[in-house]
Amino acid sequence: MNPKDQRADALHNRAAILAAAHDLLLHHETVSMNAIAKKAGVGPGTLYRHFATREELILELYCHDVQHHADTVDHLLEEMEPLAALRVWIEQLAIYTRMKHGLGEALTKAAEKSVVQRTYPIVIQALSSLLKAASDAEQIQPNILPDDVLLLVSALWRVPQDQAGLKQAERLLDIILCGLR
Repeated sequence: MNPKDQRADALHNRAAILAAAHDLLLHHETVSMNAIAKKAGVGPGTLYRHFATREELILELYCHDVQHHADTVDHLLEEMEPLAALRVWIEQLAIYTRMKHGLGEALTKAAEKSVVQRTYPIVIQALSSLLKAASDAEQIQPNILPDDVLLLVSALWRVPQDQAGLKQAERLLDIILCGLR
C-alpha cells in the first residue's frame, strides 16, 4: 500500500518506525526489528505490516533520508550565498553517504539498483537547484550538469573514515568548487 493512502494513525506509526530506525541504526547496524518496534512505540506486527523485512525498512529509511536531505536546499539558499549553500549541501551529502556505507550488507545489488532509481532524480533535482542559484549569482560557470558534479563529489564518500580521510574530503571539495568557478 502506498504510504500516502494510509490512515493518519498508520502514517504516524510509519513515521515513528522510520525515526526509531534512523536513531538506532545510526549507532548499531545490527539492531533488531523488535528493538526498533519498541523504540517506535508500536508492536512487532505493526512494524512488519509497514516493512515486511529488515532490508525493506533499511531501503525505505535510506530513501526517506535522501528526500529529507534534498528538501534542505531551499533553507540553505535562504540562509547563505548559493556557492556556500552548494558546499554545505555537498558536505552533508558526503557525510550521510559515508555513514550509510556501513549498511552495505542490507543493500543487496538488486536493492541498490532500486534505491538508486528512487533517489537519483531527487538528488539531481536538489543539486540542479543549487547549481542554478550559484550560476545565476555568477559564482560558478553556467550550464554545469548536475550529473557531472555528482560523479565528481562521489569521491568525497570514498575517502577513509578517519581524520585524515575527512581532511582529504575537504581538500577534494575545495578542488571541485574551484573547478566549478
